[in-house]
Amino acid sequence: MNRCARTPLRFGYGTNGLADLRLDDALALLADLGYDGVGLTLDHMHLDPLAPDLAARTRRVAHRLDELGLGVTVETGARYVLDPRRKHGPSLLDADPDDRARRVDLLLRAVRVAADLGAHAVHCFSGIVPDGTDEDTAWKRLAETLAPVLDAATTAGVPLAVEPEPGHLLATLADFHHLRRTLGDPEPLGLTLDIGHCQCLEPLPPADCVRDAAPWLRHVQIEDMRRGVHEHLPFGDGEIDFPPVLAALADTGYQGLTVVELPRHSHAGPHFAAHSLPFLRHAAPSVPVPVPSHGDPSATPEGSRTP
Repeated sequence: MNRCARTPLRFGYGTNGLADLRLDDALALLADLGYDGVGLTLDHMHLDPLAPDLAARTRRVAHRLDELGLGVTVETGARYVLDPRRKHGPSLLDADPDDRARRVDLLLRAVRVAADLGAHAVHCFSGIVPDGTDEDTAWKRLAETLAPVLDAATTAGVPLAVEPEPGHLLATLADFHHLRRTLGDPEPLGLTLDIGHCQCLEPLPPADCVRDAAPWLRHVQIEDMRRGVHEHLPFGDGEIDFPPVLAALADTGYQGLTVVELPRHSHAGPHFAAHSLPFLRHAAPSVPVPVPSHGDPSATPEGSRTP
């Protein structure tokens, strides 16, 4: 049978853009809208990773995802889940080893949650280089702190997908490759590619970034953005030409979720969730139904005879 090269894209929406909804309500909304999955940010309002009975609560979420037919990726970018006064703190780069250990513990919990949910990846990022810390020291800390997380990911069979984040130590695709080489290219280490971030600061156009990142691509986030401005925007409010980006993504054979990332739009989350999916479907390439080749038994009309 002839198979088309393109893989149908699977779209999700991030719960960090639905922070005003209960998790069950958010999941039901996305299923009703026709999304294929959800980017689940572990946070105090959505599967709190630090509250008691995490395993039991995770089982209930897994059951609900299965009921709704939603795939999932686990994201760890909650702003204040570890420190109520410091955004994204503590990080993997902090000077205090106890603080770094708290972030590692969160990631280890995320790996266990991802395994229990059947998630296709666990997302994380490096953090900002602390004041007074040189970059060589920061890279050493990042490699050391990720080592146990990668071990856990290997055991769980869940890829760890590191996201280049503007302003962080690991900010670009080149930085991701630096980390990969430093760690010896471990099998569970993959990449979260944020399409808006490509528009914001990568030297290549977003579609080229997708093609270059393909071998390591484990998770995709998507939104609109402008060059040089790190602001997540609804589709159509930025500068990205989406059809070439989505065509490149389909051509790579990527099979994970492509998750809408609008964390500052929770005040109107249901509205943006409802409008984002039709936009993406319209911009995505059509994937033709495979046509049976000559001689394939399924090509023979029912009741006919073959030599």
